[in-house]
Amino acid sequence: MGVARRRIDLAEGQAALASWLEAQDGPEAGQPPRSVTAMAVRYALEELTARAPGNSVEVRVPPFGVTQCIEGPRHTRGTPPNVIETDAQSWLQLVTGSLTWPDAVADGRVVASGTRADLSALLPLR
Repeated sequence: MGVARRRIDLAEGQAALASWLEAQDGPEAGQPPRSVTAMAVRYALEELTARAPGNSVEVRVPPFGVTQCIEGPRHTRGTPPNVIETDAQSWLQLVTGSLTWPDAVADGRVVASGTRADLSALLPLR
């Protein structure tokens, strides 16, 4: 399997994720600019793919990005059998460790379908 192609500069992506995290924890906690959130989400999706390359699971974080990861049967047409979908806030909380996979699934913040649609062993990314 080849190395995942990156579109986002690592330093730029890490900086966006750090800025997003700082906005969550700072004295004036709130939402960072949309561009920061978008960059952080896309960087984290690329990082997930780099750590778990493959095409058996599709991870969707609308409207910012989608990736395929985890080794297994390659899916090429229609809706993939293993799909994970979540919002940007929940995704970045999973990535940074401020939200656990079981809690996110139980709360309905993550919708996961398919036998391979479990990222608990891969998250958090930091």
